[in-house]
Amino acid sequence: MSQPTALRIRPSTEADLPALQAIYADAVTRGTGTFETEVPSVEELARRRQEVLGRALPWLVAERDAQVLGYAYANYFRPRLAYRFCVEDSIYLAPAAQGQGVGRVLLAELIAKCEAAGARQMLAVIGDANNTGSIGLHSALGFAHTGVLKSAGWKFGRWLDVVLMQRTLGLGDSVDAG
Repeated sequence: MSQPTALRIRPSTEADLPALQAIYADAVTRGTGTFETEVPSVEELARRRQEVLGRALPWLVAERDAQVLGYAYANYFRPRLAYRFCVEDSIYLAPAAQGQGVGRVLLAELIAKCEAAGARQMLAVIGDANNTGSIGLHSALGFAHTGVLKSAGWKFGRWLDVVLMQRTLGLGDSVDAG
């Protein structure tokens, strides 16, 4: 019996877009981790990816045996200049990859890349207070619970809360950002 190939985390490419869109389509149509209700096209996902990369922020892919298992990226939390050191992470896994540690490796690498890019705070805006997988993953990687937005979204015929979590990156707020 052969050993499974090691998990590889790498920057995303345009060739990954169909696989990324398929993973996200499942999250949109079956999950509550995103409050998006219509699956974006591959072209829309490409536009979003370009926006992130244009800000010198990471968009990463997890793969094994040339199969994309998930992806993660960070983008500015809000567009105003004062938020430029604060990023929000997004992470999505193929259903078959969930619960196998893929998310942990992917998010750890995303954190490292964001620190290297100069980000000082990372926020997790987690759809659905019952999303224990995402909440547990973020907790395990040093995110602290900072709040709940009650009944902030309506999806699948029910109100959903949003859980806010935060993690300091690099020097955090310890020195002047300039």
